[in-house]
Amino acid sequence: MAGLAALAAGGLCGAAAAAGLRLPADHRFPQGEGSPGVVTFSHATHVDERAPACLACHPAGFAMLRPGTATGLRAIGHAEMEQGRACGACHGKQAFEFDGCELCHK
Repeated sequence: MAGLAALAAGGLCGAAAAAGLRLPADHRFPQGEGSPGVVTFSHATHVDERAPACLACHPAGFAMLRPGTATGLRAIGHAEMEQGRACGACHGKQAFEFDGCELCHK
């Protein structure tokens, strides 16, 4: 299996399918104060599995977690996103705006 050195060199994502790597399980974020519902992040809806571009988000915007470590995630608020951090790094720019609650909050 490819290691973190391959990721840093940009080799992990290009070799992901050949190495038999799969997209990680969904991450469920805690519901923040005033939130209309829980947000679950799914790599399946954010990544083209045939050509994953892991380095587009990792490690700069989001830490890459080892399997089974997606616990203790913190709630992300709209103020943070509106400043271009967390989900706001893409949403509101190249991805859909965050004005429709039901798209993310379930």
